[in-house]
Amino acid sequence: MVVFFLELVLLTYFSYFVVYNLVLSIAGLFYKSPQLHSQVSGFKKFAVFIPAYKEDGVILETAKKAFNQSYPKEFYDVVVIGDSLQPETMETLRSMPLTFIPVSFEKSTKVKALNTAMAAYKGNPDYAVILDADNVMDPDFLTILNNLHIQGKRAVQGRRAAKNKSNSLSFLDGLSEEINNHMLGKGGTALGLSSALKGSGMSFEFNTLRELLGVMVSVGGFDRELELMLIRQGTKVYYADSAIVYDEKVEKRAVFENQRKRWISSQYFYLRKYFVTGIQKLFRGDLTFFNSAVLRNIQLPRLINLGLLSGIAVVSLFISAYLTSPWTWPALFAVAMISTLMAIPREYFTYQLLISLFTLPAIFVKMTFLLFKAKGANKTFIHTPHQVASVRK
Repeated sequence: MVVFFLELVLLTYFSYFVVYNLVLSIAGLFYKSPQLHSQVSGFKKFAVFIPAYKEDGVILETAKKAFNQSYPKEFYDVVVIGDSLQPETMETLRSMPLTFIPVSFEKSTKVKALNTAMAAYKGNPDYAVILDADNVMDPDFLTILNNLHIQGKRAVQGRRAAKNKSNSLSFLDGLSEEINNHMLGKGGTALGLSSALKGSGMSFEFNTLRELLGVMVSVGGFDRELELMLIRQGTKVYYADSAIVYDEKVEKRAVFENQRKRWISSQYFYLRKYFVTGIQKLFRGDLTFFNSAVLRNIQLPRLINLGLLSGIAVVSLFISAYLTSPWTWPALFAVAMISTLMAIPREYFTYQLLISLFTLPAIFVKMTFLLFKAKGANKTFIHTPHQVASVRK
């Protein structure tokens, strides 16, 4: 009886995980890149906000490259928010043709930095773009956003692509990002749901963003809560695969572990916070909110799911006499792998992918242990340091 009950619980969870990801992966294949109008009715004004907490190593290069846009320069401002930067870095930023807003907090968070900057910023933009301190916008990024906003898209998440693949960890980090782009971005948008926000490479109506951030006190994972607040007011996030921002991927194990710990903690923090509301919304017919608040967050990280599922599939072959459906597990694992492979861009099927796969068992073990260390990580700001990296063309 105990074995039967345990099998039933595991089968229910992993069936949900496999079906959910399969549906999104297939839907991603039907995603259509946004149709851009050859002629637009004008140029909207953008403010590009770049929070930089102890990012002296990358922020100057990021700020310079932020002006490499095909969009008319008179229609966008670059706003760097400097928190705990070195005096020489701040002096250089003040000499550049951008708006520099220094901030200082006893406990720094991205939400605090953005709220302070929006209050201090003297411009009157139509839309606000949020980048990370290491992000480099593709030259057509703002042009594409302008086109989409004029078409009525109120919130847009661009594609975050890796700008470095120097080792197996950064390669796999970039691969994970692209799988999320396909499933949660392309798949979600194709199904009429809200694309997942990623914390950077995203654009919103300025006044709407200022209003929502003004009531937020998020420490980690502010993008998760922001997405839910947008959905509540009737705004779905649109994923634009052609609007590209190059994002630096982590290359060091310690940085990777801290980053993932923060992500896991924020995921389950907002699951607890919005679980009941998500269920209520489902019964009122709001599948979009339910998906973003519950279905997406109730899962373990993908790598852990795949690792556990592969282990169960192997074990099930040896204890088949005690299971009601032993061959179900290998079948579930096969479907999970197929849906994952469908989400991987062709450019990642290289020799480096084969080499990187050998590091997955160690990463799986680390990720599993992080589940037990993530408690409380969302209450403390965990900084992910970056270093200068060239943009991959």
